[in-house]
Amino acid sequence: MKPDASVAEQEESPLVWSARWSLTTRILAVNILAVALLAGGFYYLDTYRSRLVDTRIEVMKDQLAMLDSALEAARPDQRAGLIDEFAAATESRLRFYAADGRLISDSFANGPATYTLRDPNLQPWKRDAARAMDRGIDWIVGAPTYPDFQEPAVDTAQSWPEVVEAQTSGLAASQFRYAPERTPLLSAARVVEFEEPQTVLMTLNARDITRTVRAERFRIAIVVAMVLMTSVLLSLFLARTIVRPLRRLARAAVRVRLGRAREVVVPRLPSRRDEIGTLARALSDMTQALRERIDAGEHFAADVTHELKNPIASVRSAIEGLGRVKSDEQRAQLLRIADEDVRRLDRLVSDISEASRVDAQLSRTLFEPIDVGMMIESMLASRAARVDAGTPHPRLAFARPRKGTTVVMGDGHRLERAIDNIIDNAISFSPETGLVCISATRLGDEVHVKVDDDGPGIEPAQRDAIFRRFHSERPAGEAFGRHSGLGLAIARTIVEGHSGTISAKDRDDGKPGASLLITLPAREGGAEAG
Repeated sequence: MKPDASVAEQEESPLVWSARWSLTTRILAVNILAVALLAGGFYYLDTYRSRLVDTRIEVMKDQLAMLDSALEAARPDQRAGLIDEFAAATESRLRFYAADGRLISDSFANGPATYTLRDPNLQPWKRDAARAMDRGIDWIVGAPTYPDFQEPAVDTAQSWPEVVEAQTSGLAASQFRYAPERTPLLSAARVVEFEEPQTVLMTLNARDITRTVRAERFRIAIVVAMVLMTSVLLSLFLARTIVRPLRRLARAAVRVRLGRAREVVVPRLPSRRDEIGTLARALSDMTQALRERIDAGEHFAADVTHELKNPIASVRSAIEGLGRVKSDEQRAQLLRIADEDVRRLDRLVSDISEASRVDAQLSRTLFEPIDVGMMIESMLASRAARVDAGTPHPRLAFARPRKGTTVVMGDGHRLERAIDNIIDNAISFSPETGLVCISATRLGDEVHVKVDDDGPGIEPAQRDAIFRRFHSERPAGEAFGRHSGLGLAIARTIVEGHSGTISAKDRDDGKPGASLLITLPAREGGAEAG
């Protein structure tokens, strides 16, 4: 079926997969996602480290350029001391290679070492944990991989790619490696010319870069951990305040579905002023309305059974009597009684069918603008065409309003049925020489339809009961079973389905009789009565 297919398509929409998660899980997921975005600061730290390394390498290249200038300007006997002072000041190691790749000099061989590559196996476990975290974060952020540093067994220019690159291009070259303890080992090479062309290799163990990056990572980790803990606690609190009352409401709804509506108390959560409180009260009201509908259905079924028993019993009695009576006159009388009872049954079945369907039909009807004045005028014209001129009946008088002043939003067919039932009721209580007065006016934001009759009037105690199903107090002399007792009940259902009211009262002019008043909300933007 097409509707089932559309429902299936909706259930398979891209967003429905999230509905498979519980509400608590989704709240946690959303809040943790926000924390994960905060943790993106680790990506920034990777670029921050790269900038630190690039800046340090550029500084090393500038320092080599200055060393080249200083060595070129110094006397030969001053150059060794200048190299030692430069290595000590920059905490670096300087190696000089001849054009053929031979190692000419090494600052570590000529003086004390300015840095020491530490053996990670001799360090405490905290350093191992720190290095493991570094590797994990580098893997998460996708940091580029760099080679590990190994001291060449035979120290020549060919052992250092940056030296070969500098000798080949004549420009400064650099390289990034990891020391054994995973700290940056930076190197820069440059060709210098004094006496004979040489290539100087400057290496530096930049532990301060690792310390700086680790310190920033630690600060971000502390912030992320605190935010994560706060987010989880707030998420659990939020889930508790949302999920628990929803579960209570769901359990109550399931019990109502299982047929225990009478014994279920749907929590109204009066202390909550949020959407869940509104939902709880709406479900409670819906359950109460369901109980009332169930009770109304039961009462209606009982009333229908009671009302149908009398004519059925009368028909059965008439049929049984046909076999016992001898005269044609008695037989004709019994057939007439059976015919009247069958007609009564037909009216009852038709009105019962109408009464049982009117609520459901109104809920599906699309309302449209209806000019009540023009509708009543058309109704009365049709009624006049159907009435036999030779039959005495009460006269109908209608005070027609100005066109467009009594416009309401509704179902024209249903409103016509409601007003027609009220007019029928007024005619049935009015004498043959009586007058039924009908009026339609607009007062403020309401349209009033009033029907006055010349009947005996309605006792105040009965003014609400007359709108109940199967309530019927007919005038003396009226044939039994002419009315089903559902006309006014159907009229009230239709009027209330249009957000209106219907009531009975005494006539405004003080004359004997009853006045039935229908009040309907006027269409917005309609003309006011002059």
